[in-house]
Amino acid sequence: MRLLHRPWRLAAEAFALLAAAVVAFPLYWMVLSAFKPAGEIQSDSPRPWTLAPSLDSFRRVFQQEEFGRYFLNSLFVAGSVVVLSALIAFLAATAVTRFKFRFRTTLLIMFLVAQMVPVEALTIPLFFQMRDFGLLNTLGALILPHLAFSLPFAIWMLRGFVKAVPEALEEAALIDGASRTRFLWQILFPLVFPGLVATSVFSFISTWNDFLFAKSFIISDTSQSTLPMALLLFFKPEENDWGGIMAASTVMTVPVLVFFVLVQRRLVSGLGGAVKD
Repeated sequence: MRLLHRPWRLAAEAFALLAAAVVAFPLYWMVLSAFKPAGEIQSDSPRPWTLAPSLDSFRRVFQQEEFGRYFLNSLFVAGSVVVLSALIAFLAATAVTRFKFRFRTTLLIMFLVAQMVPVEALTIPLFFQMRDFGLLNTLGALILPHLAFSLPFAIWMLRGFVKAVPEALEEAALIDGASRTRFLWQILFPLVFPGLVATSVFSFISTWNDFLFAKSFIISDTSQSTLPMALLLFFKPEENDWGGIMAASTVMTVPVLVFFVLVQRRLVSGLGGAVKD
């Protein structure tokens, strides 16, 4: 029986490796182009390797005066969205799961509908809203929209984690004298923390890589721009600096990889055996 299943397993593994190679190849080409000298990048016969790696593209990136400021702005915006969305989503998921109130189902459906609306369709209304709030050309104009777009997904995902915690555990805590607030933060919060990490990865990546809102809401004050806007510095009328573009893109990818490595152990699909009824 094992021999019959082995060819299918080998085929599945080969397909998985092929899919991984297809996904990883653009990243490989980006990093390779960042280290290629200008002559090889502009060559009519590009090769998937280089025998003369160069750091000139990275030097041009870090020599940009505003690059460091853009990096710190992106870090602040992404960090704020991650923390705020995790906190609000945890409280909201607990409310819609543990409490019964009117229009609860309608509220959950509205969360789903909010995810179906294309971001591009809301950019212009959001622009006027940010203008009315006086937030244009500020980092707040980037934090609020990303927070609003990340919350529906985070609430839906955390709802499953909260629901997986038996109500008997809460009843036992209340009998032992724990208040509802203490149960919420000292018992429930650690149990749903893997879900918070998963939603935080989604929030961080979508915010960190945002170009549309950064281009639309930061109009004149370039000191409030984020890292994706730094790519525009290398697009020039006479000739695009593809080495600088690829080097800047590589630098932008590093914080995402670091963040993922730091939280990868918490990325689980369920509570497993953490809770016993």
